[in-house]
Amino acid sequence: MPAPHGPAEQFAAGRRAAAAALAAAGSAERTVPRARDGRPLFPPGFTGSISHTGRLAAAVVSPGAEAVGVDIESALIPPRVAAFVLREGERRRLLAPAGPYTARDLFAAKEAAFKAMNCIGTLGEFLFWQIGLAQAAGALSATYRGETVPLWIGSQADLSFAVAIRR
Repeated sequence: MPAPHGPAEQFAAGRRAAAAALAAAGSAERTVPRARDGRPLFPPGFTGSISHTGRLAAAVVSPGAEAVGVDIESALIPPRVAAFVLREGERRRLLAPAGPYTARDLFAAKEAAFKAMNCIGTLGEFLFWQIGLAQAAGALSATYRGETVPLWIGSQADLSFAVAIRR
């Protein structure tokens, strides 16, 4: 996204990413207005999500999905934050060296799952760190109140990207 990387530029970049994702998904409508609560309003039949860091924006659209969540994280997650956001079992089984993920990967995963599962909890009671993460047969998933969504994570040295799709 172009400098100065402020809130207005991040918002615009997110909407450009959403328009490109809608085009790739086959939508004739490319405008994604903002709901009163700030969530993006995708056109009927196209469920999506937007995320951004200070310099990068991403959007994912999944036609026919019930909900979608995407998150990108560029900040390092300090051990104290990881200890708060991740349950002991998640840290023990999923974090390197025992597991394949960094704290930033799992933070992004919980944020993406939260976006995909945000209609399950009551406003004010559902917080993203309450989501449980588990891995079975190499696949990562998130669970909250008996609802499970699959997660996909991609990462580089300075960036983690996570997607959750609720069918």
